[in-house]
Amino acid sequence: MSDTGYAIVAVLVTAAVTWSLRALPFAALAPLRASATVQYLSTRMPAGVMVILAVYCLRDLALTQPRVLAPLAALAVTIGLHLWRRNALLSILVGTAVHVTLASTVFAR
Repeated sequence: MSDTGYAIVAVLVTAAVTWSLRALPFAALAPLRASATVQYLSTRMPAGVMVILAVYCLRDLALTQPRVLAPLAALAVTIGLHLWRRNALLSILVGTAVHVTLASTVFAR
């Protein structure tokens, strides 16, 4: 096979594989939406992921140091705001802003 023919075949095979891999999630999406397991996970996973992230972020805090107050205050604000407004994006953004503000100004020693 000539170099030009080889290059054309290589480009065509690469394009076919790329297109197939990009189309596969959309083809698999319809059967997954009807699955009882996926519906169960869609209701349980967000809370589970947030608990895992909170534990991961707070696991190394030394409770005897004053700078522990910034993450704990931010956590309290995040939880309180989420319970009040039920908006995950809002509570995460405000909690992050509270933590950054407290950590960089009040408790930055």
